Amino acid sequence: MMIRRLVIYSAILLMGCVLGANVYNTAVDAPNWGSAIPQSLEAAKNYFAVANPGTFFRVHSPAAQIAALAVLIATWPFGRRIRILAAAALVLAVLADAMTFAYFYPRNEIMFGSDSHPADVLRNAWSGWSAMNHVRTAVVFVAVVCELVVLSAFERRSSTNV
Repeated sequence: MMIRRLVIYSAILLMGCVLGANVYNTAVDAPNWGSAIPQSLEAAKNYFAVANPGTFFRVHSPAAQIAALAVLIATWPFGRRIRILAAAALVLAVLADAMTFAYFYPRNEIMFGSDSHPADVLRNAWSGWSAMNHVRTAVVFVAVVCELVVLSAFERRSSTNV
């Protein structure tokens, strides 16, 4: 039981880190990027010369997905409800990454890539990025809630089996 509990807590922690970074991007980075386009995007490019948000997400998003898969495997014997919630968390974590590759990376390339674009193209990329990041954050938030409900159900079940 202790290993299963550790797996669930690890998934919650990793998914929570991804959620926190998404919220930070929404509240801090995106408003700065869009404050005075194109100069604000150029300043962000210069600031991101060594590391950027992708540096964080390239490690933590896959780690959160692996942990979510581990939760699904570890809690499989504990009933259909827990399996469904664990599977939902995994699917949502993968969905958030799929959104990143399909939607956000192309806009990141427009905003932060080496090619120059007209200011209206940059503004549209930033505006779309900013709006859709709320959706991606909501997806990750629901994944965290699913993992928390898995933990709660797991703890209730564990306490009755003592």
